[in-house]
Amino acid sequence: MARRGDELREHVLSIARGVFLEMGFERASMDEVASRTQTSKRSLYAHFESKEKLFLAVIDRVRRRFLERLKVPESYSSRPPEALVQFCGRYLEVILYEPSVQMLRVTMAETTRFPEAAAQHYDLLFAAVSTRLAGYLKTTFGLSARASTDAAQRLLGQILFPLLPRALFGLEQCVEEFDPRALSSKVDLRPVRTAVAELIESLPKTRR
Repeated sequence: MARRGDELREHVLSIARGVFLEMGFERASMDEVASRTQTSKRSLYAHFESKEKLFLAVIDRVRRRFLERLKVPESYSSRPPEALVQFCGRYLEVILYEPSVQMLRVTMAETTRFPEAAAQHYDLLFAAVSTRLAGYLKTTFGLSARASTDAAQRLLGQILFPLLPRALFGLEQCVEEFDPRALSSKVDLRPVRTAVAELIESLPKTRR
């Protein structure tokens, strides 16, 4: 049975993401997407009026799925230190997943052409995560809005560097398999635990 409506749209976005990752924006074409999705160009254009619109829709889909997979710290554990460790470990796993790194490279290469998409991707990978983490720190440790934001950014910076820059330049092995349901046991949480412990120790003792 042929796909229609929202089902077809999601199928196209999934396939288009692979096309953009494989070929880059410039070389990717609506013909290629239509061929791989086994749908007509007419049907494709009925959902996405241009390759540019399709690319922006792919970014939006990546954003939705990323945040759904990441969740919030309190969903991982009732114990704050462990909740922070698991949340940050999951974040590392998702952001270092090979398709995630590839999509980030594609978006960065098209920043001039699509500044809005680049800004949305930045918000997805960094700003939105920092906001979720800061909100948890503020509520759990009684920090001010400014202190919780600073603490969140400090923790994320510590766990991302140098892994993410190395991955972007092909110097770090990316995560090759990803379980949407749970954090893999292959993720090395030791440096994350150290960073979380140092962060908690740095917080005002009257607030802990």
